[in-house]
Amino acid sequence: MGSEDTRSPEAGAPRKERTDAARNREAVLAAADTLFARSESPRSVSMDEIAAAAGVGKGTLFRRFGDRTGLIRVLAEARIAPLRQAVEAGPGPLGPDTPPRDRVLALLDAVLRFKLDNRHLALALEEAGSGSPYDAGHYAWWHGTLEQTLRRLPAVADSGFTAHALLAATRADLVEHLAGQEDMTGEEMRERLAAYAARVLDA
Repeated sequence: MGSEDTRSPEAGAPRKERTDAARNREAVLAAADTLFARSESPRSVSMDEIAAAAGVGKGTLFRRFGDRTGLIRVLAEARIAPLRQAVEAGPGPLGPDTPPRDRVLALLDAVLRFKLDNRHLALALEEAGSGSPYDAGHYAWWHGTLEQTLRRLPAVADSGFTAHALLAATRADLVEHLAGQEDMTGEEMRERLAAYAARVLDA
């Protein structure tokens, strides 16, 4: 009987830990999101600040996300997930059954809109890990999707390079420069990107 009493609390403990972990995770992501949005530069936000804003210990933060880069990637993935689903299995204009030229234009517009809607997070994501935005998993996914779609266009001779070149026009640092230094609106960026991409595809 004594052993049953010992096992019973242990059986219930993991469930409570999972609940607490999920609550802490959401608190951390919300705090990080808010701090990135308020900061002048994503680099200025420290793990200490995020932990304090979330009401968790710094150790909890590192155990759950590994480091600042891991936290940024998890936060970005949570934002990108609905868009990823639309691209991989949704209807047109983003879904895989869309005519390739239309889909290329829609994919680029989706990337740009995501970065316009998440400017500070997008900057933090591109600055995270290995010193190059091209090493990030989200970039590899966007590039691979775009390259596969470009391969369906006979006029595009080098789909891999073309995908890189088109995505370069959506870099977060460029978006930030155009919006912050050249006072270009999001709608203007989208229109100019669409026109540029159309010229590339029709050349």
